[in-house]
Amino acid sequence: MLSRPAAIAGSALWFLIAPGTLAGLLPWLIADGRREFDGGPVTIVAGPLLIAAGLAGLVESFARFAIDGRATPAPVTPARKLIVGGLYRHVRNPMYVSVLAVIAGEALLFGEAELLVHAGIVWLVFHLFVRLHEEPAMRRSFPRDYAAYSAAVPRWLPRIRPWQAGES
Repeated sequence: MLSRPAAIAGSALWFLIAPGTLAGLLPWLIADGRREFDGGPVTIVAGPLLIAAGLAGLVESFARFAIDGRATPAPVTPARKLIVGGLYRHVRNPMYVSVLAVIAGEALLFGEAELLVHAGIVWLVFHLFVRLHEEPAMRRSFPRDYAAYSAAVPRWLPRIRPWQAGES
């Protein structure tokens, strides 16, 4: 378990490296400035809303990992307890969902079809990583707690009513 300042610093660094690359640097490199589609006012409103919601979700999830778990989201410093507060009460992978929301928002705002393809590829990589690495590791580290949690909280599509520990 890291000290709280180390967990916050490590999480901030990982925030820049992982989401910063996937939802910041790569979309900037992919976007060519030509609007390939125009959804009119809907995309001009929906794009920034998705970006804002995604960024808020990322900040909340990263902060929860650092403050509650005294760890970082980076695989090298995993949490020693199952993080199930905040957005984790609605969806098992709020960081990944938030990154995808930012990328989808950028695609809508800028009318960039390639960013929608990028979002699809990122989701596939996330899905494979979650299914092949993260979930088996969680089952090994937190066998009973993760079984109850994963039975009640969806992997990708958030539940409306927040899950409470002990609830099925």
